[in-house]
Amino acid sequence: MPLTFAYGSNMDAQAMASRCKAARLIGRARLPGHRVALMPDGFATLVRDKGATAQGVLWDLSFGDLAALDRYEGAAYVKITQPVLREVGSPVRALVYIGKPGLGLGRAPEDYMMRIVAVASELELPSEHVDFLRRMAGENTEPAPRFCAIKNPKLF
Repeated sequence: MPLTFAYGSNMDAQAMASRCKAARLIGRARLPGHRVALMPDGFATLVRDKGATAQGVLWDLSFGDLAALDRYEGAAYVKITQPVLREVGSPVRALVYIGKPGLGLGRAPEDYMMRIVAVASELELPSEHVDFLRRMAGENTEPAPRFCAIKNPKLF
C-alpha cells in the first residue's frame, strides 16, 4: 500500500479517519531538505530548503484512500515521491502532496494553522518545529521579558 508523508492538516488522525477509512498511522517521520510554508491562500505546503527538515507523520493508505485523499487535496496539490526518514526503521519512499503555485483551494479556515499546531504538539513533534508552526500561525513564541524587583528603597 502507498506510504504518504503528512506535514499539515493530514497529520490529524481524526480528520484522516474521516477522509481515508483504511489509513494506518505508521508514526512520526521527517523530510530533509524541505520546510513547511504557507501558500497565499493560507494552506500549508512544502518548499525546498537545504538547511531545513520538515516534520510530520507517515501514513499507510489503501489505493481507495489515496484516491479519496487526491479528491480532498484537489487541483491545488500535486504528489511527488521523496525519501522520508522514519522515527524507527530505515528510510522509505513516500508520496508527498506539494502545493501548486497559483492554484488555491479558496481561503484557509481561520483556525487552520492552530489545528495543525495542536496536532503537532499532540504528536510530540520536536518543540522547535511546533514553535515554527506557532509563528506561522501568528502566535508570539518569544519568552515574556523578565522583570526584577527593585529592593533598594533609596532608588524611590
